[in-house]
Amino acid sequence: MSTPNSFTRIRESLFWRISGLFLLIFVLLGIAYIIITISLAKRYSDETTQKLNANVAAHMLKHVKPFINGRVNDGSLETIMQSMMAVNPSLEVYILDPQGKILSSVILHQKVIHTKVSIAPIKEFLKNNRKSLIYGDDPRNPGKAKVFSVAPVYENGTLLGYVYMILASKEYDNIAVALQESYLLKIGVQSFIVTLTAAFLIGLFVLWLLMKSLSNIINTVKRFGSGDLTPRIAIQSGGELAQLSSTINTMAETILKNMDELKEVDKLRRDLIANISHDIRTPISIIHGYVETLVIKHGSLDETKQKEYLSTIIKSTEKLKRLIEDLFELSKLESRQAKPKMEVFFISDLLQDLVGKYKLLAQERNIILETEFLSGGPMVRADVAMIERVLQNLIDNAINHSGENGKVKICVENSGAKVVVRVSNTGQEIPSHEVPKIFDRYYKVESNKPGRGTGLGLAIVKNILEIHGTNISVQSEHFENTFSFDLPAAQNKLS
Repeated sequence: MSTPNSFTRIRESLFWRISGLFLLIFVLLGIAYIIITISLAKRYSDETTQKLNANVAAHMLKHVKPFINGRVNDGSLETIMQSMMAVNPSLEVYILDPQGKILSSVILHQKVIHTKVSIAPIKEFLKNNRKSLIYGDDPRNPGKAKVFSVAPVYENGTLLGYVYMILASKEYDNIAVALQESYLLKIGVQSFIVTLTAAFLIGLFVLWLLMKSLSNIINTVKRFGSGDLTPRIAIQSGGELAQLSSTINTMAETILKNMDELKEVDKLRRDLIANISHDIRTPISIIHGYVETLVIKHGSLDETKQKEYLSTIIKSTEKLKRLIEDLFELSKLESRQAKPKMEVFFISDLLQDLVGKYKLLAQERNIILETEFLSGGPMVRADVAMIERVLQNLIDNAINHSGENGKVKICVENSGAKVVVRVSNTGQEIPSHEVPKIFDRYYKVESNKPGRGTGLGLAIVKNILEIHGTNISVQSEHFENTFSFDLPAAQNKLS
């Protein structure tokens, strides 16, 4: 891949691309400024000319009479030619009838193209008492408007026509255009270039300040991307760049947090593999050892020993089977592939059946199994099979962690819209720092008592209840541990 040359780098630089855009904008604004300035200057000149000469036509009528007995007075026109035109050759004088038709004109060696002018501007000029700028028709330049002065001519109270004077003749326009070009050149060479240069330099400086802040952001992100996770962008002011900096800093903190979580997940994964390897290896080793013994001592073992060995093998296979089933079940629950089949049932009846199954095991371990609920008690809406698994795991956990001659108690309480289930046992308290961890995979509270569980029971309980939209809580005090959860109560009828 070829290295870009200096011109390519400049062309692709955001600073110079924005600078070029600024320059284009300033040039366009400068051109617009010149056009607007010249237009306003012309309007200012026209308005000044019209207001200064607004009474010229009326003043002329004091000295000459353009009409005698209703007809145009040719002698008056000669007087106008000799006096007014000599003083101001830019004037053009027209004698109009009341409808705007040109009856005669006083123009030096020029031809009149139009024979009529619009009467509306004349009436507006007289109505506004010459206060505002009004343009009228130019008989010599069709379609072009000019400033003018006008005065009505009356004889015996009858309107005979108007004296209509164009204040800026064609010769005046020619001189004005020449001066305008010179004026435009002066603006372009002097004011325009100076103003544009100053504005452009100020714009570049402001842009440089913005790009400096942006460069700091880019450099910090590059350092972060190269593996240095400590730098953060200093926020010194408000605005969009400050928001961008704050967002990047927040993103960096989130990335670090996610990395810590990934490290924790990786540690849990390694611990999980180690625990699974250990738990699977133990029953497999037992099975392998006893099967090998049966093979080696085939024919020399009495029937009692054979039954003992086979019984041990069956227990180990059952433990291995239970471990694998729990692993599969927990994986399905954590991935939310297992969907609850909601139905209404009596929670007390389900508990009654489970207590009957656990009575023998409790008696073998000298554990008192108490219940505190009524048969046919409150109804709940949940997945029966899943809730049965929750209760089994909680009772298993309670029996396994009860002390010698301990007690396990199961309670059901109706709390309005909720039904609360509590499973408690006497025995070793759970240390407060371990309470949040007991629902993790394979996490076991330190104990000298060997359990028959797989270490996945409470993790399965937590996930099943989360699927049902509820949580399990733990309270450990006075040598008693209590696990409780609630389920939504249902109407007292099956549905």
